[in-house]
Amino acid sequence: MLDVADGVATVTLNRPGAMNALSTALRARLYAVMKQVDADDDVRAVVLTGAGERAFTAGLDLKELGSQAGALGSANARGADENPVKAIELCRKPVIGAINGVAITGGFEVALACDILIASENARFADTHARVGVMPGWGLSQKLSRLIGISRAKELSLSGNFIDAATAERWRLVNRVVPAGDLLATARKLAGDIASADAGFIAAYKKLIDDGFARPFGEAMALEHERSSAANQAVTPEAVEARRAAVQARGRSQ
Repeated sequence: MLDVADGVATVTLNRPGAMNALSTALRARLYAVMKQVDADDDVRAVVLTGAGERAFTAGLDLKELGSQAGALGSANARGADENPVKAIELCRKPVIGAINGVAITGGFEVALACDILIASENARFADTHARVGVMPGWGLSQKLSRLIGISRAKELSLSGNFIDAATAERWRLVNRVVPAGDLLATARKLAGDIASADAGFIAAYKKLIDDGFARPFGEAMALEHERSSAANQAVTPEAVEARRAAVQARGRSQ
């Protein structure tokens, strides 16, 4: 489902009866929607969530995997129409994951594709690849250790155990935890804050952070210098002065 209001697109994975499992059809629909919001100039930030309170998404649809020959190839799909992580990553606008329930295995990988994570008190996270016997192909084995440290990542991935929202916040996996009833409002409020800034600048800044994070620190610093030098040449003193009062007023109101 897609809803757009005040510059914010809310994208809902809508298979609550199947814990929002990522069937072939749902993955194709997510790709189409992410392309749509990326191209829509009226959308400046995105909130991604799951329908219902049980699940953000339980990952790949295991019933579908077990009933279709060749379906396991989905775990290693490179095309954004089959790989939901790629579908999210193609969006140049910030994506806030509003984690309303369990995020399991492939669903965990989808959560990690988001730029910011806000979890409800009902959220839980688990990597069950070792239990299912399917190696991760959407980035979990590499992203998780970079976020929470290699020892904690191994604990989660090799045991298949769940962690609750409070633990996820303590381990810095999510930005914050809020009551379930406040989740969407909190995510949309943050998305609105982001949407109130210049859309082109936000897209360029997000790309700079992402591109730098994927490089060694020294190379990332050089990348920042290169892009900053090019971009800031176009900034005039008049433009800075015109924005100064608004920045000061916003700071006083927060």
